[in-house]
Amino acid sequence: MKKTIAPAHMKFVLTALFLLSFTIVSLAKDKILVFSKTAGYHHKSIDAGIKAIQELGVKYHFEVDTTTDSTKFVVANLKQYKAIVFLSTTGDVLNEEQQKAFQQYIQAGGGFVGIHAATDTEYGWPWYGKLVGAYFVKHPKIQEAVLNINDSTNISTKQLPRPWKRTDEWYNFKDIQPDLHVLISIDESSYQGGTNGANHPMAWYHNFEGGRAFYTELGHTDESYADPLYLQHLWGGLQYAMGKVKMK
Repeated sequence: MKKTIAPAHMKFVLTALFLLSFTIVSLAKDKILVFSKTAGYHHKSIDAGIKAIQELGVKYHFEVDTTTDSTKFVVANLKQYKAIVFLSTTGDVLNEEQQKAFQQYIQAGGGFVGIHAATDTEYGWPWYGKLVGAYFVKHPKIQEAVLNINDSTNISTKQLPRPWKRTDEWYNFKDIQPDLHVLISIDESSYQGGTNGANHPMAWYHNFEGGRAFYTELGHTDESYADPLYLQHLWGGLQYAMGKVKMK
């Protein structure tokens, strides 16, 4: 005689399968894409930056894909990522179709993190300039300077000393967007070569066209990516861009 599963047992099995599927989904890790294509100057610190972000992924349980291949910028591919990081990209790195896909990704609620030379990218694409928040103009020699923490309660800055002295390559900017929430600014009297004056931003964020954009100028040197303070600053920005935390 053929045996059948009693209704109570069937309900138990279905419940167990549902809980198992829910657990599998909940254990799925968030994923980001680190894009580091250069059509201009190539920063040697990119390799150190990729390694550091991968280590952040291990520590904080998110996956990190890396690429210099701009053909990855299609909607079907980008939608799997919580945030896209432009790590010291330079020059014209996306064609028109790839630009459209990236724009759609941001407008659908995606996150963006720009690191250092991300502001030395896509000068001919005004939308990108608004997203990243400013464009690079020039920089003086690498030297120590004093950074002022404009917002000491933010997740990306609350662990930083006030003021913060560090050595890096300090950018001057043009086309600084008016809606930026500035997190860190630089004291131009503390070093030589600053041209933006009293209000010289170094890190900022803003909500942009449905998405989230964070930028930090810091990160030219290899040493930056071994600095716990800098890495916590970057992790704070990543959390915002990934939608893990909200900023005022």
